[in-house]
Amino acid sequence: MQELHDAPLAPLTTFRLGGPATRLVTATTDDEVIAAVREADDAGTPLLIIGGGSNLVIGDKGFDGTALRIATRGFALDGTHLELAAGETWTDAVARTVEAGLAGIECLAGIPGSAGATPIQNVGAYGQEVSSTITEVVAYDRSTGEKVTLSGAECVFSYRHSRFKQHPERFVVLRVRFALEDADGLSAPVKYAETARALGVEVGDRVPAAQARETVLKLRAGKGMVLDPQDHDTWSAGSFFTNPILTAAEYEAFLGRVRERLGDGIAPPAYPAGDGHTKTSAAWLIDKAGFTKGYGSGPARISTKHTLALTNRGEATTEDLLALAREVVAGVRKAFGVTLVNEPVTVGVSL
Repeated sequence: MQELHDAPLAPLTTFRLGGPATRLVTATTDDEVIAAVREADDAGTPLLIIGGGSNLVIGDKGFDGTALRIATRGFALDGTHLELAAGETWTDAVARTVEAGLAGIECLAGIPGSAGATPIQNVGAYGQEVSSTITEVVAYDRSTGEKVTLSGAECVFSYRHSRFKQHPERFVVLRVRFALEDADGLSAPVKYAETARALGVEVGDRVPAAQARETVLKLRAGKGMVLDPQDHDTWSAGSFFTNPILTAAEYEAFLGRVRERLGDGIAPPAYPAGDGHTKTSAAWLIDKAGFTKGYGSGPARISTKHTLALTNRGEATTEDLLALAREVVAGVRKAFGVTLVNEPVTVGVSL
């Protein structure tokens, strides 16, 4: 294991923000990961797990404890069954499954970060979520000091949520196992309308998996959602807010606010979310509340390509970013009575 002290953390995040860690350990095997976690827990030292750093907002003061960077590697494909080490780069793994002619995660191409983070957040985009293909997650259970294997059902997946996110201090993901589909090189049925339009097909159709992947990459790049060191629109955590899920009463109140602000005949995006709930679009809310693409005059601004991404224009601090996020949250709440929730994990700070 590599060990550094007073180590900068900003370069390990896609925001490129945050102060140093008291100690930074880089683990390249599962045994090293477990040893580092046990050492920190036995000593009572605060522990921060870092994978690809694409979902982290670290405070300017940094992290007073041990930051553990998981840099494990492992891509094992047996027929349609895939096992990934937690440190594998997610978008590279997606590319390799498509090259193998398999379907199931091709529309999750271009999502930054590591494989181990995908079950925590139940990563999803363009009509796919990892919960639909994950069969097992191997993790270290800090509460028992043992390695455990959880089935997909035991992960308790829901929209951008899981058992791991519900208990963030308990599990450290080591390996993720997937069941993919051999559809003779075709994709899974296309579920997302925007993807179907870009492909020139109907929702439910299949296309070559490679074509689906390339189309998604182009769609994401057009929104600044594919990492590019030269493009400050990608110095972000992708979508900064989750799409709100409203109860029936909340949704009716929301529609009333929409009519008051925008007039009759304006229908906000709405998607069934089960149990009488409705999901609406955070991006729509942000835009209609007056926070358009490129909003801001300081070093942290809304992306010029997508209203859901808050970005570091090169000289921002974490406090600059949080000030912008708080302004957006307050503005949307005032306009529509809906409180946005941040998607990235905050370390040492909060909205």
